[in-house]
Amino acid sequence: MKLKSFFSNIFSGLLLLLVILMFVNPSVKATMMQGLMKIGFFRPSLPKTTESAPLAADVSFDDGSGKEILLSSLKGKVVFLNFWATWCPPCRAEMPSLNTLYEKYRNDKNVIFLTVDTDGNYKKAKAFMQKHKYSLPLYVATSRIPGELLERSIPTTVILNKKGQIAFRHEGAADYSNAEFIKYFGEFIKK
Repeated sequence: MKLKSFFSNIFSGLLLLLVILMFVNPSVKATMMQGLMKIGFFRPSLPKTTESAPLAADVSFDDGSGKEILLSSLKGKVVFLNFWATWCPPCRAEMPSLNTLYEKYRNDKNVIFLTVDTDGNYKKAKAFMQKHKYSLPLYVATSRIPGELLERSIPTTVILNKKGQIAFRHEGAADYSNAEFIKYFGEFIKK
């Protein structure tokens, strides 16, 4: 009986320590969320239709070298747009899945990926990407981001179809490397 109580106390102590670490260390929380993603949690809810909303408002982005890109100039391509920050545990948690999706489509001339650091600190975001060996193209916004693209929550992911219309929008962490999402994303490329 004492041995069972001893192990119960040890387990409770470790569980409490893990909960505390999740609140004070973004990396621990991100790692826990990544584990949950691998077992099927945090899948983005996919609309039953690929019908699209109105055209996205124009925004300009900088790629860190001073080269600006206008969202409106990307019509004719499917745009995968992700708003994130280095300090955000859910953003960190979904990064591996974003990178996996990007690697799958990086050579497709019909697809553009924009991962946008919402803090506007390109150097810090680039250091984070390099540290974790992510190959995602990194940008910062150089104009106001309209609410239909980003409200108050990060991460936020938006897909624009080839006409420049908002076809998908998801707030919160998600696993974008699961087969169901990859099939869904592929439908925009085919159109």
